[in-house]
Amino acid sequence: MSRRYDHARVQEYWQQAWERDEVFECPTDAADPTYVLGMFPYTSGSLHMGHIRNYAITDAYARYRRMAGDDVLHPMGWDAFGLPAENAAYERDTDPESWTRTCIDQMKDDLREMGFGYDWSREITTCDPEYYQWNQWLFTQFYDEGLVDYGAATVNWCPDCETVLADAQVETPPEADEGETTAGTGHSHTHGGGVCWRCGTGVEQRDLDQWFFAITDYAEELYHGLDDLEGWPDGVRDSQRNWIGRQEGARVSFTVGHDDHDTVEAFTTRLDTVYGATYLALSPGHDLARALADEDDAVAEYVESVASTDDAGMSGVETDRTATHPYTGAELPVYVAAYVLDDVGTGAVMGVPAHNEQDHAFAAEHDLPVEQAVEPVDGSGTDLPHAPYTGDGMLTDSGEYDGLASSAARERLREHEAAESAVTYRLRDWLISRQRYWGTPIPIVHCDDCGHVPVPEDDLPVELPDYVQTTGNPLDAAEEWKQTICPDCGADAERETDTMDTFVDSSWYFLRYLSPHFEDAPFDQETADEWLPVDVYVGGEEHAVLHLLYIRFFTRALSDIGLLDREEPVERLINQGTVLHSGEKMSKSKGNDIAPHEYGAETTRLFVLSAAHPSQDFEWTVKDVSTAYDFQQTLYRLVTEYTDRTETRTESTDHDAYLEREIDRTIAAVTEEYDRFRFHRVIGEIQRFARLLGRYAGYDRPYQFAYGRGLRVLAGLVAPIAPFLAEEMWQLLDEDGLVAESRWPEPLRDVDDYRIERQVVRQTLDDVREITEVVDIEAPNEIELVVAADWKYRAYEIARESDPEDAIVGEIMADDAIKQHGDTAAEFADRLADRGAGLEPIIDGERELDTLQQAAWLFEDEFGCDVVVRRAAPDDDLAAKARPNKPAIHIS
Repeated sequence: MSRRYDHARVQEYWQQAWERDEVFECPTDAADPTYVLGMFPYTSGSLHMGHIRNYAITDAYARYRRMAGDDVLHPMGWDAFGLPAENAAYERDTDPESWTRTCIDQMKDDLREMGFGYDWSREITTCDPEYYQWNQWLFTQFYDEGLVDYGAATVNWCPDCETVLADAQVETPPEADEGETTAGTGHSHTHGGGVCWRCGTGVEQRDLDQWFFAITDYAEELYHGLDDLEGWPDGVRDSQRNWIGRQEGARVSFTVGHDDHDTVEAFTTRLDTVYGATYLALSPGHDLARALADEDDAVAEYVESVASTDDAGMSGVETDRTATHPYTGAELPVYVAAYVLDDVGTGAVMGVPAHNEQDHAFAAEHDLPVEQAVEPVDGSGTDLPHAPYTGDGMLTDSGEYDGLASSAARERLREHEAAESAVTYRLRDWLISRQRYWGTPIPIVHCDDCGHVPVPEDDLPVELPDYVQTTGNPLDAAEEWKQTICPDCGADAERETDTMDTFVDSSWYFLRYLSPHFEDAPFDQETADEWLPVDVYVGGEEHAVLHLLYIRFFTRALSDIGLLDREEPVERLINQGTVLHSGEKMSKSKGNDIAPHEYGAETTRLFVLSAAHPSQDFEWTVKDVSTAYDFQQTLYRLVTEYTDRTETRTESTDHDAYLEREIDRTIAAVTEEYDRFRFHRVIGEIQRFARLLGRYAGYDRPYQFAYGRGLRVLAGLVAPIAPFLAEEMWQLLDEDGLVAESRWPEPLRDVDDYRIERQVVRQTLDDVREITEVVDIEAPNEIELVVAADWKYRAYEIARESDPEDAIVGEIMADDAIKQHGDTAAEFADRLADRGAGLEPIIDGERELDTLQQAAWLFEDEFGCDVVVRRAAPDDDLAAKARPNKPAIHIS
């Protein structure tokens, strides 16, 4: 038998064994399985290290929960539609479906080779008509519920991809200023100067008729629902809050021009500053700005110029209109200004240079007056007009409102007929139209007489026609496919030629896994209501305001429609960090990528899980990868040396008791770390345990029961992370069945205090080492460890349980068993009182004595001398030095 472990030699055998026994299939009759899900991969051609880290996390946790006795749902599928596949097919002179299916086959092989355990009976592929027919069905349901809009809009257009982009898919170019960011989710706000998230091409604006999902109908729910997502990272919740952009304030109506009915509403969160307004500014996309551009060449030229840049700064153009200040009657100039965003508030700003930094900068650029309306309450003064005062205060030069505090003034000013309370959102409706082939056809028929008519359910799916390479929108060029009959009147009509944003595919795929072969609906509602929410969802934080917002929207919409009895899809979200190489994110484009199989499946799995907490970035280094490889060999060698060994003991001694206790402590520690997704600490615990087993086996002939159990536990603990290795260890130990189906190891005794017991041993070892170094004792004859007297433990617990404000010394000395020790007890009580709330939990004297006696062999093995562990005697010279969980030490 080889002493060296080679996963490649055994992986196919164990893969077949797992599949034969259907280890990873979740029973359909499970009451409420633990649902563990990694974001499904885009079918790009092969797995990269980011995939491996994501799926190593979910696989380890799913395997752990399965061994712990849970029914586990751990499915996998393919995010298979999208422009990259279309582009790849074009470059390779093939069609998107052939390219996609080839990628899926390769990636599925990669996943199996890595040892990931999925329920492949639930596999889904979003480009299958059996899947995307339900995209279309859900679209029609949303349409009937008023959650779908159609209309002309200025949209973001990528000239290279030749498709529309949602605002969230337009990225700020790297050279742009840090403060210049994109916003919204696709309706009215557009981006000049942004670049396409896929290809990096500069984005243009075009006016097109588009389809939208009315996600803004759920802005309030999505915003406040974040408070309940306690299992989500704060960073994701904050990103969604900022993206939704909820603001409470007031709308103020300004009459513009000579027509009393021609008004512009400006939103403000600082109504108390309204008397400081010296101009009105409109965003370039505001309806009035567009109307003025039709009349005024200067305005038209400005609007066109800022549409192609994100670097318009504090530029603006004055119009020939004026606005009447509703509180003072003053006439204010009206500007069109790029710093006013379409998707913030109403797209109109009352300019208050004295109390807003952007307004102040704009006023300085255009020589506009700065009029103070609020002053500090403490009389500290301001730096006006040179710098704005942006804090609350007391109103000044504000007519009848002078002297009011800002908060009170906002309430009083809101009583004016020109103002009303308002809540605004930055969020815009989700633009789902894409002018591409490889996506779900939008199930709408355009009829000259009937208008937009949804395709009837019986006619779904509307399948894609055969692919033909063409410029522009391939579906628009598919004349035969495009021509159809109106479902309502029977007249000639045309199909909608836009396909859906692929984020639609991924907004409900986690539901399809629950009942992937269900034919009457996208999912079986009874199963979904029982099995949701997803217990653990793992994926990148970059999806915070795209995918992760959309799945929340879909879940709430489905709940309102009556298709689901859940409002949030995911209980616990984990964002995995980035794998770095040479200081940069590992990627093919940077030329610093490492193929996942280059170092072997389990070496890679062990390394990516041991390198850092799942949420942290880490650097790929050959040295650390080598350490992971060596660790596998260590575990394998421990088992093979034991199975080859002929000499063991059947009688137990103190050091065997230490091993048995440490087995229990290790189980408790590893279990806790698995529960907390701290796999790097799981591996650290297993490494420490393996070192202990090796040391134990070298100290004396192993006690057969304890050592054999320790190796079985070792195999079980490492099984979720290195499954091929664990199966080999399990088989060598002559255990029945598969370790993947075995029960999770359980302690034989209570180990609630395992941390304290370990700390006592570790700290005492450290103290002995320090003494031998300081005193320069190279070869001690004897080490004596003296555990404190019982009354000290009693005093310690009284101090721990006391309120720090209480007279702790008095409470301790009131105990008769302690008081009899006189001044010694009083001095000890004083020291405890000084430490106050800093007293940590301890184990009692008997447990400390037992723990150190069992651990005495560690001291003997390290220092090569006799070790005596005893309790302090009444007249013992060492008794005074001994403290609870801090034994006195004498070295001779």
